[in-house]
Amino acid sequence: MSETRPAPGRILKSLRLAREWSLSQAALETGVSKAMLGQIEREESSPTIALLWKIATGFNVPFSLFLNDPEPDQTTLRRGEALRFRQSNAAMQVSSLFPFDSQLGFDMLQVELAAGALSESSAHEPGVIEHVVVIDGVLRLAIGAEWHTLKAGEGLRFQADCAHSYQNPGKVSAKFHSLIHYPLSRTARR
Repeated sequence: MSETRPAPGRILKSLRLAREWSLSQAALETGVSKAMLGQIEREESSPTIALLWKIATGFNVPFSLFLNDPEPDQTTLRRGEALRFRQSNAAMQVSSLFPFDSQLGFDMLQVELAAGALSESSAHEPGVIEHVVVIDGVLRLAIGAEWHTLKAGEGLRFQADCAHSYQNPGKVSAKFHSLIHYPLSRTARR
């Protein structure tokens, strides 16, 4: 299967227009500058994963919206079919294993963090819970100021409505699954 995905700029513009937000209002809601949002919409800039997380959080939409068509009929995961979003520096890659499910209210992602890489995530909306399970390597996960070290086969469930960071202290890639559960009040509004 070819690795094509919706363009983040088109999705961003569609979200903004659906809410009748100006670029200034979108910047206020997401914490991303008006200039950067405009560059992303015009496809003059390729956003990092961290930037897409901020945009998704500000618009109150699941991250996988930037990776998949919404609500596909297919529910079978096949090796190599997950669409990946890769940062230009290749420090982090995110694949949507199962796109956002509005009935169950979750995204399921696979994340690969390069050796020595650090990725910081801003707080999600109140009530968002994240489950992280390491499948290869070692992952350091900070929730607020508290760091946790997880090895392959270990996991952690946490309230994701605070800043959190992912760090790979190892010399090889760390891979983990991230199941993000959104509050039912959010999914009912969609």
